[in-house]
Amino acid sequence: MTPCQMCDTHPTDGYLCKGCTRTLAEQLLRMPALYRALAAFLPPAARGAQHGGHGPAVEAPMPVVEHVLDLRGPGGMVGILEKQRAALHTAREWAAPTLGVGILNRVTLAAGGLAHSLDWAAESWPDAGDLARTIRDLHGSAASVVHPRLAEERGTRLGMCPQLVSEHEAEGICGAPLKHYPGDRAVTCRWCGTVYEPHAWTALRDWIAYEESNTAIAQAS
Repeated sequence: MTPCQMCDTHPTDGYLCKGCTRTLAEQLLRMPALYRALAAFLPPAARGAQHGGHGPAVEAPMPVVEHVLDLRGPGGMVGILEKQRAALHTAREWAAPTLGVGILNRVTLAAGGLAHSLDWAAESWPDAGDLARTIRDLHGSAASVVHPRLAEERGTRLGMCPQLVSEHEAEGICGAPLKHYPGDRAVTCRWCGTVYEPHAWTALRDWIAYEESNTAIAQAS
Protein backbone atom coordinates (compact mmCIF):
# COMPACT_ATOMS: atom_id res chain seq x y z
CA MET A 1 0.00 0.00 0.00
CA THR A 2 1.07 3.59 -0.64
CA PRO A 3 0.01 6.97 0.81
CA CYS A 4 -2.96 8.70 -0.80
CA GLN A 5 -1.85 11.17 -3.48
CA MET A 6 -4.19 13.80 -2.07
CA CYS A 7 -3.80 13.75 1.72
CA ASP A 8 -0.43 11.95 1.72
CA THR A 9 -1.53 10.30 4.97
CA HIS A 10 -3.97 7.44 4.57
CA PRO A 11 -2.77 4.27 2.84
CA THR A 12 -4.43 3.02 -0.31
CA ASP A 13 -4.04 0.20 -2.81
CA GLY A 14 -4.62 2.72 -5.59
CA TYR A 15 -4.05 6.48 -5.76
CA LEU A 16 -6.73 8.08 -3.54
CA CYS A 17 -7.95 6.95 -0.14
CA LYS A 18 -11.66 6.45 0.51
CA GLY A 19 -11.98 9.70 2.45
CA CYS A 20 -10.42 11.85 -0.28
CA THR A 21 -12.45 10.05 -2.94
CA ARG A 22 -15.66 10.78 -1.03
CA THR A 23 -14.70 14.44 -0.57
CA LEU A 24 -13.89 14.74 -4.27
CA ALA A 25 -17.26 13.27 -5.21
CA GLU A 26 -19.05 15.75 -2.95
CA GLN A 27 -17.13 18.68 -4.44
CA LEU A 28 -17.95 17.60 -7.98
CA LEU A 29 -21.64 17.22 -7.22
CA ARG A 30 -21.74 20.76 -5.79
CA MET A 31 -20.27 22.34 -8.93
CA PRO A 32 -23.56 23.08 -10.76
CA ALA A 33 -25.07 24.67 -7.65
CA LEU A 34 -21.95 26.77 -7.08
CA TYR A 35 -22.00 27.90 -10.70
CA ARG A 36 -25.62 29.03 -10.40
CA ALA A 37 -24.99 30.75 -7.06
CA LEU A 38 -22.07 32.77 -8.46
CA ALA A 39 -24.50 34.65 -10.75
CA ALA A 40 -25.75 36.62 -7.76
CA PHE A 41 -22.29 38.15 -7.33
CA LEU A 42 -22.05 39.54 -10.85
CA PRO A 43 -22.67 43.26 -11.54
CA PRO A 44 -25.96 43.95 -13.37
CA ALA A 45 -24.32 44.57 -16.76
CA ALA A 46 -22.39 41.32 -16.53
CA ARG A 47 -25.56 39.41 -15.66
CA GLY A 48 -27.24 40.83 -18.73
CA ALA A 49 -24.29 39.84 -20.90
CA GLN A 50 -24.62 36.25 -19.66
CA HIS A 51 -28.03 36.18 -21.35
CA GLY A 52 -27.20 38.23 -24.42
CA GLY A 53 -28.06 41.64 -22.94
CA HIS A 54 -26.32 44.87 -23.88
CA GLY A 55 -25.79 46.77 -20.65
CA PRO A 56 -23.07 49.41 -20.31
CA ALA A 57 -19.56 48.13 -19.61
CA VAL A 58 -18.73 47.88 -15.93
CA GLU A 59 -15.16 47.92 -14.70
CA ALA A 60 -15.24 45.05 -12.22
CA PRO A 61 -13.28 45.53 -9.00
CA MET A 62 -10.45 43.16 -8.19
CA PRO A 63 -10.51 40.57 -6.78
CA VAL A 64 -14.12 39.55 -6.09
CA VAL A 65 -16.18 40.44 -9.18
CA GLU A 66 -13.45 39.75 -11.73
CA HIS A 67 -12.88 36.45 -9.93
CA VAL A 68 -16.56 35.57 -10.39
CA LEU A 69 -16.45 36.55 -14.06
CA ASP A 70 -13.45 34.28 -14.53
CA LEU A 71 -15.15 31.36 -12.80
CA ARG A 72 -18.35 31.72 -14.86
CA GLY A 73 -16.57 32.42 -18.14
CA PRO A 74 -15.62 29.88 -20.85
CA GLY A 75 -12.20 29.23 -19.33
CA GLY A 76 -13.39 29.07 -15.73
CA MET A 77 -15.30 26.27 -14.05
CA VAL A 78 -16.51 24.76 -17.29
CA GLY A 79 -13.08 24.85 -18.93
CA ILE A 80 -11.34 23.24 -15.97
CA LEU A 81 -13.96 20.52 -15.54
CA GLU A 82 -14.08 19.68 -19.25
CA LYS A 83 -10.29 19.54 -19.46
CA GLN A 84 -10.16 17.08 -16.56
CA ARG A 85 -12.95 14.98 -18.06
CA ALA A 86 -11.21 14.90 -21.44
CA ALA A 87 -7.98 13.73 -19.77
CA LEU A 88 -9.88 10.98 -17.97
CA HIS A 89 -11.51 9.83 -21.22
CA THR A 90 -8.08 9.71 -22.85
CA ALA A 91 -6.71 7.64 -19.97
CA ARG A 92 -9.61 5.20 -20.24
CA GLU A 93 -9.28 5.10 -24.04
CA TRP A 94 -12.79 6.39 -24.44
CA ALA A 95 -14.07 8.68 -27.17
CA ALA A 96 -13.90 12.40 -26.44
CA PRO A 97 -16.79 13.47 -24.19
CA THR A 98 -19.79 15.16 -25.78
CA LEU A 99 -20.24 18.78 -24.73
CA GLY A 100 -23.58 20.10 -23.54
CA VAL A 101 -25.45 23.21 -24.63
CA GLY A 102 -24.98 26.27 -22.44
CA ILE A 103 -22.33 26.63 -19.75
CA LEU A 104 -24.47 25.40 -16.85
CA ASN A 105 -25.38 22.24 -18.76
CA ARG A 106 -21.72 21.71 -19.67
CA VAL A 107 -20.63 22.17 -16.03
CA THR A 108 -23.26 19.64 -14.96
CA LEU A 109 -22.24 17.06 -17.57
CA ALA A 110 -18.50 17.44 -16.97
CA ALA A 111 -18.78 17.28 -13.18
CA GLY A 112 -21.18 14.35 -13.38
CA GLY A 113 -18.96 12.49 -15.82
CA LEU A 114 -15.96 12.87 -13.54
CA ALA A 115 -17.96 11.79 -10.48
CA HIS A 116 -19.19 8.71 -12.35
CA SER A 117 -15.59 7.54 -12.92
CA LEU A 118 -14.18 8.37 -9.49
CA ASP A 119 -13.93 4.76 -8.29
CA TRP A 120 -11.86 3.89 -11.33
CA ALA A 121 -9.73 7.02 -11.00
CA ALA A 122 -9.05 6.43 -7.30
CA GLU A 123 -7.90 2.87 -7.98
CA SER A 124 -6.28 3.03 -11.41
CA TRP A 125 -5.42 6.56 -12.61
CA PRO A 126 -1.93 7.88 -11.81
CA ASP A 127 -3.23 11.43 -12.31
CA ALA A 128 -5.97 11.02 -9.69
CA GLY A 129 -4.06 13.20 -7.21
CA ASP A 130 -3.80 16.03 -9.74
CA LEU A 131 -7.53 15.73 -10.41
CA ALA A 132 -8.34 15.89 -6.69
CA ARG A 133 -6.16 18.97 -6.12
CA THR A 134 -7.56 20.75 -9.18
CA ILE A 135 -11.16 20.16 -8.11
CA ARG A 136 -10.36 21.10 -4.50
CA ASP A 137 -8.92 24.44 -5.63
CA LEU A 138 -11.80 25.11 -8.02
CA HIS A 139 -14.40 24.24 -5.40
CA GLY A 140 -12.66 26.39 -2.79
CA SER A 141 -12.36 29.31 -5.18
CA ALA A 142 -16.09 29.30 -5.91
CA ALA A 143 -17.17 28.52 -2.35
CA SER A 144 -15.11 31.43 -0.98
CA VAL A 145 -17.43 33.77 -2.91
CA VAL A 146 -20.72 31.98 -2.36
CA HIS A 147 -19.96 31.21 1.31
CA PRO A 148 -17.76 34.15 2.39
CA ARG A 149 -17.54 32.99 6.00
CA LEU A 150 -15.34 30.16 4.80
CA ALA A 151 -13.02 32.75 3.32
CA GLU A 152 -12.32 34.33 6.70
CA GLU A 153 -9.75 31.63 7.34
CA ARG A 154 -9.05 30.31 3.87
CA GLY A 155 -9.06 33.53 1.86
CA THR A 156 -9.66 33.86 -1.88
CA ARG A 157 -6.73 32.48 -3.82
CA LEU A 158 -5.50 34.86 -6.51
CA GLY A 159 -2.40 33.10 -7.80
CA MET A 160 1.31 33.10 -7.11
CA CYS A 161 3.08 36.21 -5.83
CA PRO A 162 5.09 37.66 -8.74
CA GLN A 163 7.38 39.80 -6.58
CA LEU A 164 11.06 39.55 -7.53
CA VAL A 165 12.83 38.54 -4.34
CA SER A 166 16.29 37.94 -5.74
CA GLU A 167 18.35 38.99 -8.71
CA HIS A 168 19.70 35.46 -8.92
CA GLU A 169 17.94 33.44 -11.60
CA ALA A 170 17.96 30.35 -9.39
CA GLU A 171 15.69 32.06 -6.86
CA GLY A 172 13.69 34.43 -9.04
CA ILE A 173 10.18 35.48 -8.00
CA CYS A 174 8.55 34.80 -4.64
CA GLY A 175 5.95 32.34 -5.97
CA ALA A 176 4.06 31.98 -2.67
CA PRO A 177 0.23 31.67 -2.86
CA LEU A 178 -1.43 35.10 -2.77
CA LYS A 179 -4.80 35.35 -1.03
CA HIS A 180 -7.27 38.12 -0.36
CA TYR A 181 -9.10 37.98 2.97
CA PRO A 182 -12.47 39.65 3.65
CA GLY A 183 -12.02 43.03 5.29
CA ASP A 184 -8.44 43.49 4.05
CA ARG A 185 -8.01 46.68 2.03
CA ALA A 186 -4.89 45.39 0.30
CA VAL A 187 -3.52 42.03 -0.79
CA THR A 188 -0.46 41.07 1.24
CA CYS A 189 1.91 38.22 0.52
CA ARG A 190 2.35 36.38 3.80
CA TRP A 191 5.72 35.03 2.68
CA CYS A 192 7.72 37.96 1.28
CA GLY A 193 5.58 40.72 2.82
CA THR A 194 4.85 42.60 -0.41
CA VAL A 195 1.67 44.68 -0.18
CA TYR A 196 -0.49 45.18 -3.28
CA GLU A 197 -2.76 48.20 -2.86
CA PRO A 198 -6.10 48.37 -4.75
CA HIS A 199 -4.64 50.66 -7.43
CA ALA A 200 -2.14 47.89 -8.29
CA TRP A 201 -4.66 45.05 -8.60
CA THR A 202 -5.07 45.33 -12.37
CA ALA A 203 -1.31 45.10 -12.84
CA LEU A 204 -1.15 42.28 -10.29
CA ARG A 205 -3.75 40.35 -12.23
CA ASP A 206 -1.71 40.76 -15.43
CA TRP A 207 1.51 39.69 -13.68
CA ILE A 208 -0.11 36.58 -12.24
CA ALA A 209 -1.54 35.63 -15.63
CA TYR A 210 1.87 36.14 -17.25
CA GLU A 211 3.70 34.01 -14.68
CA GLU A 212 1.09 31.23 -14.84
CA SER A 213 1.32 31.26 -18.63
CA ASN A 214 5.11 30.91 -18.47
CA THR A 215 4.79 28.07 -15.98
CA ALA A 216 2.33 26.23 -18.20
CA ILE A 217 4.66 26.62 -21.19
CA ALA A 218 7.63 25.36 -19.19
CA GLN A 219 5.70 22.31 -17.96
CA ALA A 220 4.57 21.49 -21.48
CA SER A 221 8.07 21.67 -22.95
